[in-house]
Amino acid sequence: MSRIIDRFKQLKSQGRKGFIAYVTAGFPDLAGTVEAIEVLEAAGADVIEIGIPFSDPMADGPVIQKAATLALQAGMTTPKVLEIITTVRKTSQVPLVVMTYINTILNVGVEKFVRSFAAAGLDGIIVPDLPLEEAGLLSQFCEEVGIDLIQLVAPTTPKNRLVAICKKAQGFVYCVSNTGVTGVRQVDYSQIAPVIEIVRSETAVPPAIGFGIGSIEGAQQAAKYADGVIVGSAIMQRLMDEGMDSVGTFAKSIRKALDEGV
Repeated sequence: MSRIIDRFKQLKSQGRKGFIAYVTAGFPDLAGTVEAIEVLEAAGADVIEIGIPFSDPMADGPVIQKAATLALQAGMTTPKVLEIITTVRKTSQVPLVVMTYINTILNVGVEKFVRSFAAAGLDGIIVPDLPLEEAGLLSQFCEEVGIDLIQLVAPTTPKNRLVAICKKAQGFVYCVSNTGVTGVRQVDYSQIAPVIEIVRSETAVPPAIGFGIGSIEGAQQAAKYADGVIVGSAIMQRLMDEGMDSVGTFAKSIRKALDEGV
């Protein structure tokens, strides 16, 4: 059983919702990313999503684009992301997921990418620009090494496609709350509810909502529909503007809000 599924099973047995926290690798630097992961885990994050900075992050909004640009300018590379994961694994068993784009993987080499990240201790991979029809490119190697290839669905995903995606679901199903990019905004999470109903009927893999969750209230609203919430831009904005202490305080407030019930 993967660390991700194991964590969600633990949460379900406790009647709790999952908190997936995102950080951009390399901001403010390598050591700072490791520290951010440690702070988020200590604050109650159940899964850490690590974004590999990319020059054209089409699924990401302005905050994460800025963080990625600054990380690249500071010299962050894919091999250095491996260093981050290896370092975290020396002291932690928190489930770790990377969010990346297919060009980054192709640049390294698909098999080399998957095997090297598995050896470092990675649990899951999210690739927003990899369609289901081409997922076999990665899945064959992910299955060999025990990495979850996490699928994405959206309010606009047709039912027949949802069913097909659910058959391939692993780790958690990333349910995009709206048709925009990442970033804090007012979101009507009920628009993803029909999609989540289908996901629940087609797979036992837990659904988690991402895109737009930037407040305690937003996290609580999203958690009404899903088994977990994904918070990214709000964390990175605080890290860029206010520093590590603010990130820890904010993450603790999200964890507390989720644990207080929905």
